[in-house]
Amino acid sequence: MSDFYTLLGVQREASDGDIKKAYRKLAMEFHPDRNAAPEAEAKFKEITEAYEILRDPQKRAAYDRYGKAGVGAGSGGFGFHHVDLSEALNIFMRDFGGMGGLDSIFGGGQRVDTRRGQDVRVHVRLTLAEVASGVKKTVKFKSLERCATCEGSGAKPGTRPVTCSTCGGSGEVRRAARSMFGQFVSVSPCPTCAGEGVVVQQPCEVCRGDGRVRGDKTVTAEIPAGVSSNNYLTLRGQGAAGPRNGPAGDLLVMLEIKDDDRFERQGDDLFFDLPLSFSQAALGAEFEIPTPYGDERVRIPAGTQPETVLRLKQRGLPVLGQSGKGDLLVRLHVWTPERLSEEQERLLRELAKLEGEPPKRSPGFWSKLKEALGA
Repeated sequence: MSDFYTLLGVQREASDGDIKKAYRKLAMEFHPDRNAAPEAEAKFKEITEAYEILRDPQKRAAYDRYGKAGVGAGSGGFGFHHVDLSEALNIFMRDFGGMGGLDSIFGGGQRVDTRRGQDVRVHVRLTLAEVASGVKKTVKFKSLERCATCEGSGAKPGTRPVTCSTCGGSGEVRRAARSMFGQFVSVSPCPTCAGEGVVVQQPCEVCRGDGRVRGDKTVTAEIPAGVSSNNYLTLRGQGAAGPRNGPAGDLLVMLEIKDDDRFERQGDDLFFDLPLSFSQAALGAEFEIPTPYGDERVRIPAGTQPETVLRLKQRGLPVLGQSGKGDLLVRLHVWTPERLSEEQERLLRELAKLEGEPPKRSPGFWSKLKEALGA
């Protein structure tokens, strides 16, 4: 684990207020209810461990003097141990869960609801043409929806949940304990109501008190132009409903781009391979070149050399979130037939007598080729 000060992004001489402010900022970023990334939970536990040491003057002094050994288990130490997720969440709730603390962190105006529904993932496949233009996709999936019978309360129609007698409706219980360092107060979700503050005494017969039933859901996702297969969209509140009118989770739309045999994609640029016969390369020709926006007529100049690359500006894919586009690069390949008819062979032999020796390539040939390819 990293140095505690480094984890919180503060200087060693930081004040208690600076430490608390730094922890609040990081907690907003890595709290499991706000960040679904796999590494977020571990980061949240690490910063909470650091905060627990540095917020306590005696533990901080021991850490400053002896490092981690000064706050480890054993003689002279404070019995510090790596917290698990539930402990980290309790620490977070203890210092920021009351008196509007969570409101100031998350800016939601309401306390974070532990009944939040699960996030749902769906996969959407897109064609290259849809990536080029952007598209609206309708996705259908099975999810937990609010029970219409009890209107999500979980209580039998005609009744309603009652205030929990254990926590008095606060949803949490506090336990005080004394130690050689003073009194410590731990805060945890109420075991009777699971942190909800109310208890359903007469459950709804349809949802069995959960406030949710399984059903089909349809959502329209607006996908911007220029996305790739490593992108996804987050539609807030479109996931599974939370139990007993808890807030809904998010819908994560995972994007998959279908391969297009005509093109090779490199970021926002597209590559198209065009084979030419020797006569077309020597005499010049015109071709219809496919682009994501329709075919485009391109003139191949006479005397075109093998592996020449033509760049069609702004005919690639849009740059995600910006107004520009990539380019379409047409790679020209001179095709050599594997078998010749007698007439073809005769004509080529006649041509060989007239064409002479080819010129030697200049030293800058490969550098010019790399430049054309954008390397």
